[in-house]
Amino acid sequence: MPDIRSDIEIAQSITPEPIMDIADKIGIDHSYLELYGNYKAKIDYNLLDAHAASPGKLILVTAITPTPAGEGKTTTTVGLADGLAHLGKNVVVALREPSLGPVFGVKGGAAGGGHAQVVPMEDINLHFTGDFHAIGAANNLLAAMLDNHIQQGNALGIDTKNIPWRRCVDMNDRQLRNVVDGLGGPAQGTPRQDGFDITVASEVMAILCLSSSITDLKERCARIVCAYNHAGEAITAGDLKAHGAMAALLKDALKPNLVQTLEGTPAFVHGGPFANIAHGCNSVMATKLALMLGDYTVTEAGFGADLGAEKFLDIKCRLANLAPDAVVVVATVRALKNHGGVALKDLGQENLEALEAGLPNLLQHVTNIKEVFGLPAVVAINAFPADTAAELKLVEDKCRELGVTVALSEVWAKGGEGGTALALEVIKLCEEPKSFRFCYDESLSLVEKITAIATRIYHADGVDFAPEAAAQLDKLTALGFGALPVCMAKTQYSFSDSPKLLGAPRDFRVTVRNAKVSAGAGFIVALTGEIMTMPGLPKVPSAEKIDVDATGRISGLF
Repeated sequence: MPDIRSDIEIAQSITPEPIMDIADKIGIDHSYLELYGNYKAKIDYNLLDAHAASPGKLILVTAITPTPAGEGKTTTTVGLADGLAHLGKNVVVALREPSLGPVFGVKGGAAGGGHAQVVPMEDINLHFTGDFHAIGAANNLLAAMLDNHIQQGNALGIDTKNIPWRRCVDMNDRQLRNVVDGLGGPAQGTPRQDGFDITVASEVMAILCLSSSITDLKERCARIVCAYNHAGEAITAGDLKAHGAMAALLKDALKPNLVQTLEGTPAFVHGGPFANIAHGCNSVMATKLALMLGDYTVTEAGFGADLGAEKFLDIKCRLANLAPDAVVVVATVRALKNHGGVALKDLGQENLEALEAGLPNLLQHVTNIKEVFGLPAVVAINAFPADTAAELKLVEDKCRELGVTVALSEVWAKGGEGGTALALEVIKLCEEPKSFRFCYDESLSLVEKITAIATRIYHADGVDFAPEAAAQLDKLTALGFGALPVCMAKTQYSFSDSPKLLGAPRDFRVTVRNAKVSAGAGFIVALTGEIMTMPGLPKVPSAEKIDVDATGRISGLF
């Protein structure tokens, strides 16, 4: 009988191991632990310097283009790690932290599902160790110091109509996308147009995730371009002398968080940028700690491989000198049929024609990983009860034509035991030769980098740059930012910049409407289509189902 309990009911049915025992599994001396109760701890980042370097294998888990039918990328990531542990491997998981926006909105959390979760899932999905609050505070401190500088005489000559730095809050709140503040008279500040981003879209989040030390973090904060003067010159957080205080707010948030899977596999859950509007990967520090302490590190990148994986490889790996040993591309038969035109209510019925129509989406992601980035890949089919033998065989046959193995993943229902078949394939892949390369060379112009991503990864015919975007790219190049990598802000629901184009569309062009520099993070953000950096809540938010009883036990959380 399938387990009909909710994710939170399954998670609450087990008693986790004490976090000190989890630390012992990977050789973390207790002097480096900062306990947050019995089941979670922060790790002193000085452990990176104190531990002998012996990097293990790095496995990246990515997925097809998301659909409402679900793919289960985080679930597969956790289950694969538990599967490797079942085979006797020393393995560590490295995941992102969930944002409260999706938790209370529609997407859900980021702790996995079924019998493949990280725990304590309620804490991880709600506040956790306070990292996001620290990031929001540092972001908003810079905003406050910027506006205060203007109020106190504006010695730097800041152009109040050219301030890209926005405030942030970790919530889906469309009301805050565009605001006017500073109203109420001279003592209340300078009136100007402003707005909020969700915290995961803040450059401070990206900086925390890409920093290698507290010194590096402070230097990156100093480089943040928060405004421009009337001559068009960049004004930085360093110019405002805000970077030291920002780093002080972030010093504890920079420390990776240690938790565990339902089966007691160590897991670092740290950082949480979205992959559609940011670079979508967990922190470099957590990844490097995992590589140092485990023989295998299983990590994920957000949304489909055209977003999270591309940014993991072109941004995170480039900046942190990392290279994956294997890539897992997660798909479901249900989602592929949805890409093939089947409505959600009909996905439980066998439909080989629709499945074949949707398969190009999976095959394009796999081809990109193999041919563009030169990495070995395996397809993980996240099993659902309604999947038929004929449907599974069709997926396997089509992938075999590309020279890619398919493994059935049953981790939602069976935990690590259901991930051993995938784990065995991953172990083989890690020993295969690879010739990892980036999608574009850093010597290309910003326009050429954007075009390379659009044509090589999305398979667009080309890119159209709105006049404002073209002018901004020219300006950023003139300011000395032309050598930076590019972070595409694009809908997660399509290879194109239109969420309506499912599957593997052809004969389309990508429109870049604006661009901005994240100088502290170290990349240029290119905004495409109608993508927004502050989501809104759906008609029926998930928050309506979440509750807590008199004992403090949470319910309705997935």
